[in-house]
Amino acid sequence: STISKNSLKSSLLQLECHFTWTLLKQDVDLDNLEETIGDQIEFFIKYNITNYNLLSYVCHLKNSNEEALRNLQKAEEVVKKNYPDEIARRSLVTWGNYAWIYYHMERYEEAQAYVSKVENSCKKLSSTAQWKIPLPETYAEQGWALLKFGGKYYERAKNCFENALKNEPNNPEFNAGYAIAMYRLEQLSYTQCEDVSPSLEPLKLALELNPKDTVIMALLALKLQDLKQVDEGERYIEEAMQKTPDLPYFLRYAAKFYRRKEEVDKALEILKKALAVTPKSAFLHHQVGLCYRAKLIQLKKTTRYPPQEQVEELIRLSIFHFKTVTDQNTIFLPAYTDLANMYAEGKRYEEAEETFQKAFQTNILSYRDKQHLCYYYGNFQRFHMKSESEAIRYYIEGLKIEKDSIGRNKCRNALKKLLEQRIQRGLGDATDFGTLGLVHNLNGEKHEAIECYEKAVALYPDNEEYLSALCELRRSI
Repeated sequence: STISKNSLKSSLLQLECHFTWTLLKQDVDLDNLEETIGDQIEFFIKYNITNYNLLSYVCHLKNSNEEALRNLQKAEEVVKKNYPDEIARRSLVTWGNYAWIYYHMERYEEAQAYVSKVENSCKKLSSTAQWKIPLPETYAEQGWALLKFGGKYYERAKNCFENALKNEPNNPEFNAGYAIAMYRLEQLSYTQCEDVSPSLEPLKLALELNPKDTVIMALLALKLQDLKQVDEGERYIEEAMQKTPDLPYFLRYAAKFYRRKEEVDKALEILKKALAVTPKSAFLHHQVGLCYRAKLIQLKKTTRYPPQEQVEELIRLSIFHFKTVTDQNTIFLPAYTDLANMYAEGKRYEEAEETFQKAFQTNILSYRDKQHLCYYYGNFQRFHMKSESEAIRYYIEGLKIEKDSIGRNKCRNALKKLLEQRIQRGLGDATDFGTLGLVHNLNGEKHEAIECYEKAVALYPDNEEYLSALCELRRSI
């Protein structure tokens, strides 16, 4: 019997699995994601169903459906071995992925068979008539997948773990997922207030529910470090070191802790240990690059005339590791700006320019990324290329994206400082006063803005833009 392709498609869209969770391939570097999932399968036994299912989806995105099917078989083996009494409950996402992959392979009978399998199992598992409501495990699995696809998915990931927790508030895995999502959202967000932290309690609870989870322990330590409770943080790091001295996922955070504590050599030692286990990890190479950069900054601070060979060696090492990151994960933006800044530091201006341009061309820049990029590129133009006009142009571009972020603040402060310096040096022209007026206005400093626009108009009486800005401001006061 031929199965109607359309009715099959509409049933497929009802399934809860990676194919219906809008995980877009342009938001990740697929090769890098495949690599990291592979590493995790090796080291985290407990989440392997989740990892194999996600890997099958990544294989599909890379056009290897046969490989995708093999990973789904592995997921099924893990279920049989670990959850022999809950096979259906633990396999819904796997079966959903099977259905979709068979559909893409135009094997419609098999696709339909898996659709039916999911529907029948859902009806059996659900005590209510509403069998379409996902199980907590399914919400959690979606949450883990979203976390892997980058910053713009973190809010959705948090909501998934919240949904999973509604039914099982004390489930250690769901609490861990929720705490990680909260921690990462906070890392992204602009409001990293010194004294409050929404992720602190979730991290503590997750650790209480699973005292063996050293990754959560390390994140809690970093959070305490943010909150200036460094000694308490370090106790967690040391305890975790005892428990999992070789787990790369713990080690990378431990290294970050010591780097931020300015014990850079200790951090490097830990990173080398982790790299021996997962040599291709972009995260680890980025941290190593940051350590060499920190050593360079330390050297310049503490030595009046730092030996040239030492400076060059630290620049070379930073560049090597940052470059490894951009090769390994082509869309990890911080590594591009770090690499470009380091090229500039080494007076390799062409390579710096090229790296900045690559970053600007990344097709998935968030507004935060864009603002940061404008700030660093403005600095490059100002301090290395000695072009104040280009610097001003890019700082303004960052400012004009009217969403608050750390990068936008940096653009604003740099722009204000630069314009004030120009005006003090007697170089200020109408444009400089006009731009400074704009900055004050964006800051809500209306009287200062009016003063600047008045000076701009005095220097350039027929400029429509300054005149209308001035009238507008006077009216609003």
